Amino acid sequence: MGRIVGAFGIQGWVKVKPYTERADGLAKFPSWVVRAIDGWREMALEEFELHAKGPVARLAGCTDRTGAERLNGCEIAVPRAALAEAAEGTLYQVDLVGYEVCAEDGTALGTLDGFVETASASVMVVKGAMQRLIPFIDAYVKSVDREARRVTVDWKADYDT
Repeated sequence: MGRIVGAFGIQGWVKVKPYTERADGLAKFPSWVVRAIDGWREMALEEFELHAKGPVARLAGCTDRTGAERLNGCEIAVPRAALAEAAEGTLYQVDLVGYEVCAEDGTALGTLDGFVETASASVMVVKGAMQRLIPFIDAYVKSVDREARRVTVDWKADYDT
């Protein structure tokens, strides 16, 4: 849902780069799940504000700049139960984790293990005989079959060899 990109001030606030459609999209969630060095942990959202340079937040337990700096680079998620059902024609990336990823010719490439966010697109992390990074864009993703739990892509098995 986003990433913490730095400390803001001296009272434990952090700068946030949201991956949501609106900059304040994360403000409606009372707690965030933050991937820190020691693993994922849930942190209550105490305050959220939009500033000229982007959104900032204060999380429970983060009381000074040093604490905020420790969170720099951490991914932000929210509990799946906090999300509404995806609208018709849309999906949540988290719902695709565990799906089989196949090439258009039916070759199994692996299992969708997660996503990496880049400046230009979300990228699927596909784990199989080897790890593949496949951009989640129309040029490569041809279909998502929720019933079969399968993502079909225009990707050849030997692209990565």
